[in-house]
Amino acid sequence: MVHIGTVVMGASDVARAAAFWKAALTYTEREPGTDDWVVLVPVDGPGVGLSLGRSASPVQEVPRVHLDLYSDTQEAEVERLVALGAERVAWELYPPDADFVVLVDTEGNRFCVIDTTHDG
Repeated sequence: MVHIGTVVMGASDVARAAAFWKAALTYTEREPGTDDWVVLVPVDGPGVGLSLGRSASPVQEVPRVHLDLYSDTQEAEVERLVALGAERVAWELYPPDADFVVLVDTEGNRFCVIDTTHDG
């Protein structure tokens, strides 16, 4: 049997990306990172890790894989993440009455904040 241990994302500046995601998710470094690689894990126990590796690959405007962050206080979380360095994306593909907001991290990686209280 297998399970997801970490999700790996590319970053041009691993330290900057790590600082954002540590604050965004309340994660910490599993062990000291390098300029090329770091593995972040939840501060408060088990959970899926987030690995950040140096990459020169361009960011996809419509990524095939992305993170969905769940929250019952979506707008407050979006504002908190923006204050940490995320940016809102002018997403043309929003369905009517969308339960998600698309953001980019400090590296341009897109992710969504999902409203878990949304009816629909």
